[in-house]
Amino acid sequence: MKAVILAGGLGTRLQPYTFFIPKPMLPLGNKPLLEYIIEWLKNSGGIDHIVICVSYLHRTIEDYFEDGARFGVEIEYARSERPLATAGQLKTAEKLLDEPFVCVYGDSVYEFNLRKMLKEHRESKAFVTMALLQYSTKLKYGFIDLNGQEKVTAWREKPEISGLINIGCYVMEPEFLKIIPKSGSFGMDDAVRKVLEQKKTVKGFRIDTGFIDIGDKKSYLDAYKQYASRLGKI
Repeated sequence: MKAVILAGGLGTRLQPYTFFIPKPMLPLGNKPLLEYIIEWLKNSGGIDHIVICVSYLHRTIEDYFEDGARFGVEIEYARSERPLATAGQLKTAEKLLDEPFVCVYGDSVYEFNLRKMLKEHRESKAFVTMALLQYSTKLKYGFIDLNGQEKVTAWREKPEISGLINIGCYVMEPEFLKIIPKSGSFGMDDAVRKVLEQKKTVKGFRIDTGFIDIGDKKSYLDAYKQYASRLGKI
């Protein structure tokens, strides 16, 4: 099985860090983020053939990982001339994918059991399996409830909401790529909605831990401190 890593985004929420370094190459401890993802795919999923979808500052990624031999994997690159949304990036790798594959975003750290996810995908015969994490957050504002006569019936001060969130790790059948348009920006949410409209099976794989998002400067600095502390004093 192959894995695809989407690593072509601009990383605008992490500027100025990403002016000269693509987001997947930002350091965590003594390695770039992307190296941790490759190690996880290899060790947790037994995957040794990886396609990296690149665009913005792609040379930085290609020069570091080359053909993957130094990391014990085989790496190919699918390059786009401009950054595309998640599904649009994935479409650039279509010619390299003819069997079920794993797709992950290149801006997160994954540490959960990938082999279990692959097993459940095969057994369920799903078209797409997506990893999901329970998430809770408190809203900044209170909610006011009205009845039909515009009378206030309740005041819920800064309520907490919770639900399952997508963490950007999928197992997909190769036919999924046909759903994505050939050109233009197209999000993964749009593609999965198309799958649901076609009544194909989209399975959820729940995880409790093993995911770190590197979406903005605060989350990146928190993750950096966590990984730096693992190295001890240098």
